[in-house]
Amino acid sequence: MNNLSVVRALAAGLCVTLLVACAQRGPAPLYMWESFPRQQYDFLLRAGASPADQIMAMEAHAEKARAGGAKLPPGFRAHLGMLKGSAGDSNQARELWQAEKAAYPESTPYMDRLLQRLDAPSKKENPA
Repeated sequence: MNNLSVVRALAAGLCVTLLVACAQRGPAPLYMWESFPRQQYDFLLRAGASPADQIMAMEAHAEKARAGGAKLPPGFRAHLGMLKGSAGDSNQARELWQAEKAAYPESTPYMDRLLQRLDAPSKKENPA
């Protein structure tokens, strides 16, 4: 092998090394979505799993996100709060809606409406 061949081989090797070193997998996802959009869709169509099963799946999703240091997507806490409210756990629903407001301030008007409905006296309890 002559000197020119050795220089070319070294240059090619250096280029390949640089390309491999600079290659990245791409940006990490901003939120951990997983099956949340599908769960929400199924709930709205009333065609999915029972609210109790959805609550369990969403709580597992939240735990996985916490363990991985990932953020929950917008609307996740709000939806889980609706499920908790429909299951009769208004205190947990309130906490989740407050957490949604804290995580995503742009959700404040909607979360405030949900909280007002939660705080409003029931028409059944207070007939007028």
